[in-house]
Amino acid sequence: MRKFLRRFLACALWIAAFNCLAVTPDDLGKLALGESDAKEAALAAIINAGDESAIPLLQALMDDGVQTGPDKKVYIVKDGKGIDAATGKVVDPLPDNLEDVVIANVMRKEIGVAIAALRLTSPDKSVRLAAAKELQGNAEEDALPALAKALAKESDPEVKAMLTLTQASIQLHGKDKATRITAINALAKSNNPNTKTLLLGLLEKKGDQYTEADPQVRAAAQESLNAVQSRLSTGERYAQIFSGISLGSILLLAALGLAITYGLMGVINMAHGELIMVGAYSTYFVQNLFKAHAPGAFDWYLLVAVPVSFMVAAAVGMVLERVVIRWLYGRPLETLLATWGISLMLIQGCRTIFGAQNVAVENPVWMSGGVEIMTDIVLPYSRIVIIGFAFAVLLLVWVMLTRTRLGLFVRAVTQNRSMAACVGVPTKRIDTWCFGLGSGIAGLAGCALSQIGNVGPDLGQNYIVDSFMVVVLGGVGQLAGTVYAAMGLGIANKFLEGMAGAVLAKICILVFIIVFIQKRPQGLFAIKGRFADA
Repeated sequence: MRKFLRRFLACALWIAAFNCLAVTPDDLGKLALGESDAKEAALAAIINAGDESAIPLLQALMDDGVQTGPDKKVYIVKDGKGIDAATGKVVDPLPDNLEDVVIANVMRKEIGVAIAALRLTSPDKSVRLAAAKELQGNAEEDALPALAKALAKESDPEVKAMLTLTQASIQLHGKDKATRITAINALAKSNNPNTKTLLLGLLEKKGDQYTEADPQVRAAAQESLNAVQSRLSTGERYAQIFSGISLGSILLLAALGLAITYGLMGVINMAHGELIMVGAYSTYFVQNLFKAHAPGAFDWYLLVAVPVSFMVAAAVGMVLERVVIRWLYGRPLETLLATWGISLMLIQGCRTIFGAQNVAVENPVWMSGGVEIMTDIVLPYSRIVIIGFAFAVLLLVWVMLTRTRLGLFVRAVTQNRSMAACVGVPTKRIDTWCFGLGSGIAGLAGCALSQIGNVGPDLGQNYIVDSFMVVVLGGVGQLAGTVYAAMGLGIANKFLEGMAGAVLAKICILVFIIVFIQKRPQGLFAIKGRFADA
């Protein structure tokens, strides 16, 4: 019974769509039976009428759902049911010997343009915007009346700007000189890269002659082209800055934990990258738990994954400190070799548990998509969230180190371990907690990285060198220096990539850091205090 009702409702809606077709009998005959020129004239008349109720008929033509009978009547046929296209009445049964109306590919494009032009009056903004974009690259002068009518009624700024540019792109190739110059001036306000192609077409040369003969039109085109190029260059710079901040926030998360374990404790932990990997796999594990046991709450799995990735990585780090690092303080070479061996063990352990292939961690719905600041320049929500997350973690670490009892003990042990022990600070316990904190922050970095790429056993290897560079450049034990170094390296790397490529950009940054450390061994910010002066 339910299935029957669904079919009945669908049929009723389909019939209602054709009850008031805004197509005259003459235009209907031309569309179904006329030659190409007649079809184009009929489409132009339909566009000028600007009535959305003609869309179902045009869509039926696109879907090969229009047939004609021996009596020259036109029928719209779907699922064996027919409607008289002239009257909108149901025809049951359909006449025999019906013939399909065949639409050539060129005409299909014209019909698609007509449908887009009619949708400019839709109450849905997204439909109007999509229609304007469709017309921009395909419409001809026949669509200008519909565009003018839509512009007169349009109130949304984004849609109105797109309609204005669409109108200008059509008028650009008209015959009236004043209209063309007006259209060229309108294109100067565009931030669409395709506008450059339109304007460059007016400035091309064939041999010694310009494609555009009129010098005033060429001058206007050159002026508009300069304005568009300037705007696009500004947009690209903004995009590079955002990409640099995004990369810097990732480096900040990766280096923040290292700034504690290496900067505050002096431990060269070559397994830091693998602690990042542990956090990423913890996020993957939580994701799978939600998929299996709470699919309805999947979009909120990150609220569980963040603390889990921190606790798992912190637990691994604390075990590492208790079992290995504690016995190697003051012996940097042995610490480096031991932690490097542990990193290999962690990599192999993940390969054994999760497999050697990369695994995918899905973004929640609220992290999908992005903000389009200009055409073809989108700021992904995932990157925006990670930037905010990185600075939130930084704020929490700063509060912990400067406003809590544990932070006071950490700073005391860092500055003078012997004196801190004399006044009752449990230095060995503080070492464990401090190492666990740094490892937990590395786990948070892995959780963030899982949202922008695949997770694999070698994930941490891509960030360990960059993390050390950030800490050394910023200044050992300085959180402010870590922030400045991470952001500076991220932005510089993105700008250099645009000029020299990814490989040369890395080489340039490495050379800069080497030269900088030679001139200023303490980094951007030096530790101040008795320990530093001793």
